[in-house]
Amino acid sequence: MNYSLAISAVVVAFALSACDKPAAVVAPAVVTVPGPAGPTGATGSTGSTGTTGTTGSTGSTGATGYTGATGSPGDTGATGKTGGDTVVIMPAAPASR
Repeated sequence: MNYSLAISAVVVAFALSACDKPAAVVAPAVVTVPGPAGPTGATGSTGSTGTTGTTGSTGSTGATGYTGATGSPGDTGATGKTGGDTVVIMPAAPASR
C-alpha cells in the first residue's frame, strides 16, 4: 500500500501538469510616433516694466585727508623807527617775609 499511494501521487502530478492551460492574451502596446513639427507661432507682446527698487542706505564717512603742503615764506617786514625818550618802569619786587 505504501507503493500504491506514492505511485498514485506521481500519476496525479503528471496528469495535472499535462493539462492545457490557455495562454494569457497580451494586447499589443500602441506606440504613437510624433509627426513633423508645425510652424512657429507669433511672437508674444512685451511684458510690463517692473517697479523701481528701494533707495540704498547712506554710505560710511570717508577717511581723514592728508596734511596740506607748507606755505611759502612771507615778505620781510619794513625796518622799524628808532626809539625816542620812552622810559620803562618795572614794578617793585614783593617784600619777602
